[in-house]
Amino acid sequence: MEDKLSQQSKLEFENLVEETSHFVRTTFVSRHKKFDEFFRELLENTERSLNDMFVRTYGMLYMQNSEVFQDLFTELKRYYTGGNVNLEEMLNDFWARLLERMFQLINPQYHFTEDYLECVSKYTDQLKPFGDVPRKLKVQVTRAFIAARTFVQGLTVGREVANRVSKVSPTPGCIRALMKMLYCPYCRGLPTVKPCNNYCLNVMKGCLANQADLDTEWNLFIDAMLLVAERLEGPFNIESVMDPIDVKISEAIMNMQENSMQVSAKVFQGCGQPKPAPALRSSRSVPENFNTRFRPYNPEERPTTAAGTSLDRLVTDIKEKLKLSKKFWSTLPYTICKDERVTAGPSIEEDCWNGHTKARYLPEVMNDGLTNQINNPEVDVDITRPDTFIRQQIMALRVMTNKLKNAYNGNDVNFQDTSDETSGSGSGSGCTDDICPTEFDFVTTEAPPVDSDRREVEASATELGSSLQTLLIVFVSLILQRQWR
Repeated sequence: MEDKLSQQSKLEFENLVEETSHFVRTTFVSRHKKFDEFFRELLENTERSLNDMFVRTYGMLYMQNSEVFQDLFTELKRYYTGGNVNLEEMLNDFWARLLERMFQLINPQYHFTEDYLECVSKYTDQLKPFGDVPRKLKVQVTRAFIAARTFVQGLTVGREVANRVSKVSPTPGCIRALMKMLYCPYCRGLPTVKPCNNYCLNVMKGCLANQADLDTEWNLFIDAMLLVAERLEGPFNIESVMDPIDVKISEAIMNMQENSMQVSAKVFQGCGQPKPAPALRSSRSVPENFNTRFRPYNPEERPTTAAGTSLDRLVTDIKEKLKLSKKFWSTLPYTICKDERVTAGPSIEEDCWNGHTKARYLPEVMNDGLTNQINNPEVDVDITRPDTFIRQQIMALRVMTNKLKNAYNGNDVNFQDTSDETSGSGSGSGCTDDICPTEFDFVTTEAPPVDSDRREVEASATELGSSLQTLLIVFVSLILQRQWR
């Protein structure tokens, strides 16, 4: 009978923890799904809108060069889904390619080799053929996508940590204490007497000591998520950046059209006079619709809002839920012991089961966390052996919190704290399996970034170039951050 009651106590405890953590788990599961659906649909709508508008405006001329724009959206989607994409370099490449295509269109009387076009692209920053649009768009897009991707990654990490930590494995000492609290009254002929509230608290604090140690890092993680949520609401939120991107790109094209003669003259001066095109080609002028000014759709012609909602509504909802989940792990024993199915309630102090008889529970309630259970009168807790699994979740939260703080400042840590240190192939995205939205298998054994950096430095002096490159990227990010502010 004692073995059966022991097993029943274990099962009831596991169910109680799972039921009590249902809110926090479903918050991250449902909101991750909603945000991910929203961002993906927003990108699809934006690409479709740009394609429709440019077909109307530029016709065949656009369709013949549409792969330049398709590649832009392909790379933006790849970045969002955790791909190894440097946003700034990708956007620079887009404008360079667009300049090459347009330069040929405004100078159809010349023949340009690949080497000549490569020379033309080098003048992008110097000539500013597209006006100030590329610079402004780069700042807006990088900040918006860094915040959006990191926020969804944070929801992924919160989801996995909550799911894993809520599946507790009680120790033998915990199971004995649970059985004594839940079923010993039956053996004493007191089947209707429920445990005292403070008695329950000591049992739960002993059984959930390691979970309580998660609370500090969990709260820092929630605070960081709320910070990034502010970025999603600000002027660089991904919805306000992506919705008018077609108009902004067309504005850049019009700048190029209006300054085509000056741009061409300076390129010819720097890259040399190109060779004339064959007579048939040179006789053709620039298509008339190339000079057509861009006319955006009316608002009702634009695609419907992504996922049937708006970013503002999504962010407002998740912020409320995130605030409610703070201090969840340290208050878990209190939440369980408030359950009328478990205890007599805090108001009934005399007519409750105190572990020995029907009377007041006298021992003081222990503080939270593993080290405070050394004198727990109800549960034997070995404070010298922290739960390795919980410590792994703490490290995962710490890594994600660092990413969120960097994202709040507009810095993409995937290109700051990594440079060939693990893969040995290329620049590496730095996107680990535990935080990439495309890889939902949660890896909890990742070493802290500082450890990998130390190994990288000690490996060989040949990594110096990569380190300098990383510092340069950090420096550029700080400059952009100052400009943004």
